[in-house]
Amino acid sequence: MSGPEADLSGWSSTPFTGGGYTHDVYRKGSGPGVVLIPEIPGIHPGVLGLGNHLVDNGFTVAIPSLFGEPGKAVSAGYMAATISRACVAREFAAMATDKQRPVAQFLRALARDLNASTPGKGVGVIGQCFTGGFALAAAVDDSVLAPVLSQPSVPLPLTPAQRRDPGLSESELRVVADRCANDGLCAMGLRFSEDKMAPRERFATLKQRLGDAFAVIEIDSSPGNADGFSRMAHSVLTDEVREVDGQAAYEARKRVAEFLTDRLSQ
Repeated sequence: MSGPEADLSGWSSTPFTGGGYTHDVYRKGSGPGVVLIPEIPGIHPGVLGLGNHLVDNGFTVAIPSLFGEPGKAVSAGYMAATISRACVAREFAAMATDKQRPVAQFLRALARDLNASTPGKGVGVIGQCFTGGFALAAAVDDSVLAPVLSQPSVPLPLTPAQRRDPGLSESELRVVADRCANDGLCAMGLRFSEDKMAPRERFATLKQRLGDAFAVIEIDSSPGNADGFSRMAHSVLTDEVREVDGQAAYEARKRVAEFLTDRLSQ
């Protein structure tokens, strides 16, 4: 059993260029804008299911196709091939600490463009897994009012320094922290308690730097947890969602929609 899934029905695609990169962007909906950055291996049916959920909650959703084949189902081979290419791409700098990743420039440009064509004073950005931290890096731009980091996994947490690293450069983090302290910016982070790919140390760094402006949702995935999550549970907003009231990932997805509604309707 997997989380809610969908296909590309109703999504329009156009290329977008920003920060020296061009990617197709899939768009659907009306209302305030949300940039939904896909997780590895790409715009898979679970990401589209999340996108449709956001559309149903009154948002215009833009999904950049940064890797993979849009609409293609997840498989072990597809995952392995995509992550091997993504990990060596300069655009993502998957292993580097204290790094300004080139993809952040593209995402900031996309956020500004989406903001210009949607109602409200700004947009939300959701990053997941490999792209989780990219959402916070996008918030260097004033157009981003609601960054959501779901299981942020870059830099890949192989060393203590990588586990502590917030996923963006110190100069970028200073800008975000200043926006939190002085402009009312708020961010949300989500992870499973036993998820080694989205390490607790990374969340501790972000909490230390952003304080109360960083709201954390940590879902219990320890042995014997109430929802039966595996210790390998990872994708909070896609794979692990079961649309049953009270299920922790389902409730977390509701809280994300509420956070976006609250922040983008001001």
